Amino acid sequence: MAPTPPLGSTATTAAPDGTAPGTPAPLPTTALWDAGVRLGAAVELPPLPLAPAAAGMRCAGPLRRVEHSEGVVSILAGIDAAAPGDILLVDNSGRTDEACVGDLVAIEALQAGIAGIVVWGCHRDSDELAAIGLPVFSLGPCPASPRLGPARPAPPALPRIAGRDGDGLAADTDGVLLVPAAARDEVAALAARIVRAERSQAELALQGVSLREQLSWDRFLERRRTDPGYAFRSHLAQVDGALE
Repeated sequence: MAPTPPLGSTATTAAPDGTAPGTPAPLPTTALWDAGVRLGAAVELPPLPLAPAAAGMRCAGPLRRVEHSEGVVSILAGIDAAAPGDILLVDNSGRTDEACVGDLVAIEALQAGIAGIVVWGCHRDSDELAAIGLPVFSLGPCPASPRLGPARPAPPALPRIAGRDGDGLAADTDGVLLVPAAARDEVAALAARIVRAERSQAELALQGVSLREQLSWDRFLERRRTDPGYAFRSHLAQVDGALE
């Protein structure tokens, strides 16, 4: 039996997908989400969509949470506490009036073996981040640096972003999601099977075998005639198909 694929791979070089040469790319967030739904795992999305600082960035790995309470001091302390392959989740309360991650922080994290940075807030130095290659995800760019102290404006009234140390975090062009630590291996294994099934289905479809034929659509419709509550997801499990 093949080993369970990890949510992601350790990043030790500047690669936009957060992987070192010769290591498998992170599983897509779409497949991880679908796997979590099938398994009933409490996979979560951030309160607002987060996007990569540059096209093609993606990463996955264990989460290391950082509360942005003391500016860059908080982030450097988080890098100290993280292990190679971790992803820093920098919680800046969803602020869009300042950026708490830029090029120098990204270089420091990259050199420490961090696989990526996800910011519940904003980033800056977008062009430099694209050149550095460490995956960075945030609510968007902002040129302003943090203003600490009593004169700092209050953060927006947004929910706190979820995630505890050791949870799985995956991020790509489709967004960011969190997988509970206890479900990481099971979700990753099913997600890998979903990816293989979808790729096989796509190849057959391009060869002229329709999805309806591959997924025994007529059989599903026949079952629905006698069992209106029969779910398509249940049918997909029976025919070993994937379509969400």
